[in-house]
Formats: sequence, structure tokens, C-alpha cells
Amino acid sequence: MRLRTALAAAAAAAVLVTVLACAKASSGNEILVGEYGSLTGGIATFGISTRDGSQQAFDEINKAGGVLGKKLKLIVEDDQSKPEEVGTIVTKLINQDHVVAMLGHVASTHSLAAAPICQKNGIPMITPSSTNPAVTQKGDYIFRVCFMDTFQGATMAKFAADTLKAKKVAILVDVRSDYSVGLKDVFGENFKKRGGTIIAVQSYSQGDSDFHAQLTQIKATSPDAIYVPGYYTEVGTIAHQAKELGLTVPLMGGDGWDSPKLWEIGGEALNGCFFSDHYSTDDPSPVVQKFVTEYKSRYKQTPDALAALAYDAAKILAEAFTRAGTTEGAKVRDAIAATKDYQGVTGKITIDKDRNAVKPASVLKVENGKYVLVETIAPEAVKL
Repeated sequence: MRLRTALAAAAAAAVLVTVLACAKASSGNEILVGEYGSLTGGIATFGISTRDGSQQAFDEINKAGGVLGKKLKLIVEDDQSKPEEVGTIVTKLINQDHVVAMLGHVASTHSLAAAPICQKNGIPMITPSSTNPAVTQKGDYIFRVCFMDTFQGATMAKFAADTLKAKKVAILVDVRSDYSVGLKDVFGENFKKRGGTIIAVQSYSQGDSDFHAQLTQIKATSPDAIYVPGYYTEVGTIAHQAKELGLTVPLMGGDGWDSPKLWEIGGEALNGCFFSDHYSTDDPSPVVQKFVTEYKSRYKQTPDALAALAYDAAKILAEAFTRAGTTEGAKVRDAIAATKDYQGVTGKITIDKDRNAVKPASVLKVENGKYVLVETIAPEAVKL
């Protein structure tokens, strides 16, 4: 009996500690928000841009008085660009740091690892820039403020067929990336519907550095363009090696190209290549130009789309806290879901019934290290 009593008392004490810790997270002077990202490793620029965009948003909100009479505090954990690390750090943020909401990730594979954990614990999660459709399908606490690959892939298929007038396209896909494989499938399907032909599909894995064999096979098919829906870490090298082999057709890709490191890696070999993205710093909108100016002042560099999306995600989360009047998970979830016509840096954002943002895409051209806006494509324009 004494043992049972002791065990019961210990269990009750553990519950009390958990309750008090959670109460501290919501009733102190700060609202704790977690962010998991890749601050080191192969895709580190993604995590750094996202962290900086989120922090800029929170600093602006706190300077204006905070939310619900409290300051927002961002707690960031580094997954080292390893999806297998995500579960550990997201669990820590929830169980040890007692965050009330989660921001992240850029890479869809990482978001797919985190989403079930946030869903199980009733923690609202907003991914700024994971575009794989499966991410928000993990549960009703999972949201995104970016467009999806179903739209992004269709956008570049339309661009290839209508603007570049391409008839034959080859694809070079990262088979270890949910993001890359998803885009490959959507692009291929939509390009075929527009009368085009996918004449070759070659593969690689993230971390590879030699693409000569795949590019040689592609060159033999004489494509009009090559679709490379990967991350900047490999794309720059692919562009350089393609030029070495005499492949002069344009490469095309998605938002995974968007990084200051892309030009550092690929250089002039990238000139004349195109990729889809979430916004352009060329946009004259006062909202965009104010964000760009302040970001440059803080971080001494031009914000990529990942920074802009993170800024929007953080602002939308803060607005949801205000509309909910609380940081309680279910009410915050409902407030995020009710977001309509929010004017963000990356466009006007409305969350649809499946917790996804519906918005246009920008097609950018690489010109001597700059990303120049070529055209903007609305969701209705890609429907066949």
C-alpha cells in the first residue's frame, strides 16, 4: 500500500509540474514559440533566412506592444540539415521548453517529420515554405503560408510550354527529397497536358557532387530545357557541369533554388536559367519594400523568399493569438484557419479549408547574380 501511495503521489507531482510549466509558458511575461530549422549543414541558408525573418517579425510586434499584453519569444533549435534530428528537437521544444506554437521548416521532408508530433500534442504549426502537399495532410493543427508543389510544378510547366515554347524537356530529380520528387511528378504531368514531351528522367541524391553521367545522358536526348527541382546546394554544381558538357539550354527549377549561395556555387553557368518563387524584391508594393529595407538594415543582405515567408508566417501566428484572445492550442488553430486576405510580403494570404495558402507565383530569371522577375502566374492561370 505504501508503495502504491508513493507512486500515486509521484505521478500526481509529475502532472502538477507539467501543468505549472505549461501555465508558465502562457501566463508569464512571454509567449514562447518554437522554431526548428537548418542553421548548419547542407541547407543552412534556408534555416538562417527563416530564423531571421521570424525574428524580425517578432521584434516589430514586441516593439509595438507585443501580443495579449506579452512579448513574443522565439526559441530556435538547429536540426543540422538532418531530417532524422527533427523528432528529437521538436519534442524538446514542446516538452521541455513548453512552446505554445511551432514555426518551421523549409524542407518538406523535415516538416513531414515534425507535423505528426505537433498534431499529437495539439501544438499549432505553420510551415513558412514547405510546399509538398502531404505536409498539411498530417492533421488539423498543421498549416502553411506558401503555395504548394501542385501549383508550383504546374506554373513551371506553363512557363516552359507557353513562354519558352519548349516541346521536349528532360528532368533531373533528387530521389531522396519529397520536395524534388513531388515537383518532378507535377511538372511532368502538366507539361504533357500542354502538349510537351518528357524525353528523359535522370536522378541523383542530395549530397552528390558529380552529375556528368546524368547530364551526358540528358544531352543525348537534345532537350529544349532541363527541369531541376532540387536545392541550391546541388543546382549550382549541376549548372556548372552542364555548361562544361556544352549543354546550353536553360535549366528550370523551383523555390529550392532561392539562396544567396546559388550564384556562389554556379556562377555564370546559371545565367538564363529560371525558377519559380514566392515573391520578388522588384515588387514596388510598400509592404514589400518596407520589409526589404528593414531586413537589409538588420542583416546586411537582401532577403530571399524564405525570409519573407517566415516573416509572414510569424505575423499570421501573432495575429491568430490576438484574434483567439489566448494561446490555447485549439483556439489558436481555429484562428489561423480563419485567416483571410492577410496582406503579407509574399502576397495576399487566405488559408483554405485544407489549411493551405492560395496565392500567385513569381517566375524569376538568373542574371549575373540577380533574380529578375519575368512574370507572375495566378492559380487560375494554370488550370487546364
